[in-house]
Amino acid sequence: MKQRVRKIKSYKEELLIKSREAMLSAVQIFNNPNIYFKSENFIILSNISWMYLLHAYYRHNKIEYRYFKQAGQRKKFDRTKKGAYKFWELEKCLDDDKCPVDNISKANLKFLIGLRHEIEHQMTTRIDEYLSARFQACCLNFNQYIKQLFGDDYGIDKHLSFSLQFSTIKEEHVNQLRKFTDLPQNIAAYINDFDEELSDADYNDIKYSYRVLYVPKSVNRKGQADKVIEFIPANSPEAQGLNKEYVLVKEREKKKHLPSEVFESMQAKGFQYFNAYQHTVLWKEKDGKNPQNGYGTQVVKTWYWYDTWLEEVEKYCNESGNKYK
Repeated sequence: MKQRVRKIKSYKEELLIKSREAMLSAVQIFNNPNIYFKSENFIILSNISWMYLLHAYYRHNKIEYRYFKQAGQRKKFDRTKKGAYKFWELEKCLDDDKCPVDNISKANLKFLIGLRHEIEHQMTTRIDEYLSARFQACCLNFNQYIKQLFGDDYGIDKHLSFSLQFSTIKEEHVNQLRKFTDLPQNIAAYINDFDEELSDADYNDIKYSYRVLYVPKSVNRKGQADKVIEFIPANSPEAQGLNKEYVLVKEREKKKHLPSEVFESMQAKGFQYFNAYQHTVLWKEKDGKNPQNGYGTQVVKTWYWYDTWLEEVEKYCNESGNKYK
C-alpha cells in the first residue's frame, strides 16, 4: 500500500507545518497522563514551534534571519561544521526590531526560554502545576499569531479540546503552590525574579499567564447545557461581579540582600563605621540567622538578608548612637 505523501509547496509552508506540529505535540505530551516530564517537553517543543513560526514570517517578508558578518558589500554567513547556515534562535527572533509579536507575548516566551536554561541540567518535580497557566497563554498566543500572520487555516484551535482532570483544586493545594514546594531553589528564585521585573498590568495580562476561575456547576433540568466550562462576556454583570469578588493575590519572593549590602546601606545613611565585623557581632547577638526570626534565608550556600533585617540594623545604629561624623 502506497503511503500518501503530503506535497509541500514551499520552504515557508514547511516551516509553518513543522511549527504547528511542534505545538500540537507539546500540548498532547503535556495532556498525556503517562508522561512524567511534561513541562520540560512542553518548553522545548513550544520553543521550537515559535522559532519556526518566526522563521516563516521573516522568510515571507524577506528579512534575513541567518547569522552573518558584513565583509564590505558582501555578507559572509556563519555556518556549522558541516556547512549548514546558522539561523536565529528564538530569543534572537524576538529581539529583532521587525518581530511582529507584542511585548506581553514576548515576556511569556522569554520566561519559558529562561526557564529552559535553568532546567536543562537540573531534574525537576511537580513543575507542571506551577506553570500550566503560562503554558496555556503560550498556546493561545501561538494560535493567535499563526492565524493572524498566515491565515485561519493554520490555526490549531480546531484540533484541541479541554483536557479532563481526575482531581479538584482545594485551598490547601493553592497554598502549596504559593510556597513553591518541591522546586529546586534556583528555579523558584528564577520564577520570582522574572515576575518581580514585570509591572502588575503585564503580570496579570492573559497573554503572559492565562488563569481561569473554575466553579462547580450543576443543572436542574434535563436537556440543559452541562459543559464543564462556560464562557461569559467580560462586560456582563456576572463577569463584573466575579472580578469584584475574586481578586488575584500575587505572592512574591521577598527582596534579598547580601551581607555586604547591609553594612554598605548603613554607611550610605551616615553610619560610616558600621562594618562587616560590627554586622557579624550584631546578627550573632540577635540570632539573626534563625529562620524563625524571619530576618533572612539561605540560598544554596549563601545567606541573604530581608528588608526586615535592614530595619533592625538601622534601629540598632540609631539607638546605639553609632552615627559618626
